[in-house]
Amino acid sequence: MVAGAAVAAAVLVSLNATGAPAAPVASVAPVAAAGQDAAVQGGNADTLRALAKRAGLKIGTAVDMSALNNDATYKDRVAAEFNSVTAENVMKWSEIEPTRGVLNFGPADQLVAFAKANGQSVRGHTLLWHSQLPGWLTEGVASGDIDSAELRQLLKQHVFDVAGHFRGKIYQWDVANEVIGDNGQLRDTIWLQKLGPGYIADVFRWAHQADPKAKLYINDYNVEGLNAKADAYYELVKQLKADRVPIHGFGMQGHLGVQFGFDGRALQNVQRFEALGLETSFTEVDVRMLMPADNPKLHAQANGYSILLRACLLAKKCTSFTVWGFTDKYSWVPGFFTGQGAANLLDENFGQKPAYQAVKETLALAG
Repeated sequence: MVAGAAVAAAVLVSLNATGAPAAPVASVAPVAAAGQDAAVQGGNADTLRALAKRAGLKIGTAVDMSALNNDATYKDRVAAEFNSVTAENVMKWSEIEPTRGVLNFGPADQLVAFAKANGQSVRGHTLLWHSQLPGWLTEGVASGDIDSAELRQLLKQHVFDVAGHFRGKIYQWDVANEVIGDNGQLRDTIWLQKLGPGYIADVFRWAHQADPKAKLYINDYNVEGLNAKADAYYELVKQLKADRVPIHGFGMQGHLGVQFGFDGRALQNVQRFEALGLETSFTEVDVRMLMPADNPKLHAQANGYSILLRACLLAKKCTSFTVWGFTDKYSWVPGFFTGQGAANLLDENFGQKPAYQAVKETLALAG
């Protein structure tokens, strides 16, 4: 168990889921000396980061690079509260290669440099997805200018370009993201249509060649508990393992909603994937609600975070727990879900919500 002692586990259970040169890397002042724990260095051993370290867990956040560069409070909290960071957008294909053959690693390199300066690890997100693809790629496929053979070569080159560029700097890569639909079938994307189902194994093999030491993940939403979509991933992973594909981890995004309730069987789900030989992680956790927020919703939200964190801490090979942003000030939720929001641990003024306290208390018990 990552969390440690059996007594801690008992307490947890009792609490109730090839292009141009990259742009120059912008200078980001480290919040802590390189390799040191920002929270402890600053005299505060009560942050999520410090508590997670004692629990043997990486606690992470997705990072909005604009906020990191322009909001000093945001930057300070990223460094102080988390020992792992994920690029919210700047490692996606549309950001890396908006113009064909011209690669821009500048913003992503900036995040990696910030993480190194503050003693943090980096999760890579994502090498293959059906969304946030560059227009030249999707338009070329739609017009027929890019045929299946060329598309496969472009995908291979992209994986080698990106995973190769960050070789040795990423501890986990979301290699294949959201490849199964909510119906439990392989998602109908340009990858499936043009390349067939073998593209999934291909991207893992290419990523492993490009960065042999990174842990390679398959990642999706609505797979935290026991359901048909999670079952489909279980069968897919079992087949990939049988075919000796280098897949190392199962990522459960954890985008939850108070109004939908929570599946309390997250631990059982994690354990069955670990039984296949995988490590596991919660990779994009947030818990949205119908607005306006009120105390019952905020406390229900706290329970949603706790269910997933407890499952991770009680599992044997759950290595990281990442929230998809930590302050409502920069949340993606209101822009995608009309009438919903308040999904993060901190409010728009960086004030602590019940969810933050619940995560902190759960980590403290596990440590």
